[in-house]
Amino acid sequence: MNPADLGLPVDVPSTALFTDQYELTMLQAALRAGTADRRSVFEVFTRRLPEGRRYGVVGGTGRVLDAVENFRFDPAVLGFLRERGIVDEPTLQWLASYRFSGDIWGYPEGEVYFPGSPILRVEGSFAECVLLETVILSILNHDSAIAAAASRMSAAAAGRPLIEMGARRTHELAAVASARAAYVGGFSTTSDLAAGFRYGIPTVGTSAHAFTLLHDSERDAFRAQVDSLGRGTTLLVDTYDVAEAVRTAVDIAGPELGAVRIDSGDLLLVAHRVRQQLDELGATSTKIVVTSDLDEYAIASLAAAPVDAYGVGTQLVTGSGHPTCSMVYKLVARARGADPKAPLEPVAKKSSGGKTSIGGRKWAARRTDAEGIAEAEVVGTGPVPAELADRQLLTELVKGGEVVAREPLDAARERHIAARAALPMSAIQLSRGEPVLPTEYV
Repeated sequence: MNPADLGLPVDVPSTALFTDQYELTMLQAALRAGTADRRSVFEVFTRRLPEGRRYGVVGGTGRVLDAVENFRFDPAVLGFLRERGIVDEPTLQWLASYRFSGDIWGYPEGEVYFPGSPILRVEGSFAECVLLETVILSILNHDSAIAAAASRMSAAAAGRPLIEMGARRTHELAAVASARAAYVGGFSTTSDLAAGFRYGIPTVGTSAHAFTLLHDSERDAFRAQVDSLGRGTTLLVDTYDVAEAVRTAVDIAGPELGAVRIDSGDLLLVAHRVRQQLDELGATSTKIVVTSDLDEYAIASLAAAPVDAYGVGTQLVTGSGHPTCSMVYKLVARARGADPKAPLEPVAKKSSGGKTSIGGRKWAARRTDAEGIAEAEVVGTGPVPAELADRQLLTELVKGGEVVAREPLDAARERHIAARAALPMSAIQLSRGEPVLPTEYV
């Protein structure tokens, strides 16, 4: 089964209403003014990274491609717009046949980015491009925030597996997207079955404290779980007394016990005690999994602890304090008339307060040093310098309205591992700092 064939996991006819009303009113005014068909270029970028972050991670590109394909104004959606009087009849007629027919270029999913990076470039008529603003931003802002948090956590984990388990801490559909973005950012598994079903992410899960409390004794609960799931299961050992629970767990499952999970207390201290106890009981291969409101700082603090895996929920699905990336979608170039051959002219917002933008259709490349380590993000609007020609970052995603770059999720995950490894070592420091690469405009 190809998960992409399932369609979007949303209870709406299409993605067309994942938008703001002003996009439709702009369309109506542009149609009336005769400017709707002007060739236009929109770009997604962020003016700054979340405070203290050293790099960003592109997440959600695959979901953007799904959303663009499903952006259709079917009769039910058109009926809603007509009933509310949101746009006039000529605009409704135009929307009835809407299909994005332009081109989209962007940083591939899993790539890192910096302030000013043209993360996504959408080209086509003004009318068809302007409608995609909100749905594109909602996906990229959310998924990139989760992917960045996941990346920081996976760097702190230094190769130890991470389990995404935040479904109960966010909206049910955001939970699925979060699990996907976390996988791109370096997590190994998820507890969310919808994410496993839709995206093929490996799923894990055994029991909660409720299962222990259900039984007359902890021994009865452990026996029931081992009888059902086998000796390789993970037993939760902090419902009552941890030391007693570990003794009981090994007594029932033997040295083949897969793992024990610790969900409370001083995790550093308890993990050391549990490791010593397991070894003394002969369960030297039994692993220790820790959970309990972890973030990248808590994970880093456990680097010296005998911990084999981490389960992370709330802090992951909320972006570890930064649930959005502040990405914007701005018109950067447009033709003066409707002639498809009319040259593009740079346009840009000029205002005070730090909300200025740079006009022109942009390219981006990453300059590296002699050892292949990145040293600058180079963004330009003119010819690409010869020395950067093979280091360009934008790839073609949609051509003439057709998706041309759909890929397995594992490809994005592997890309991120490689992209992060090519950054200066200071990129994975958790201390606050400036972006690890400067953005140079040429």
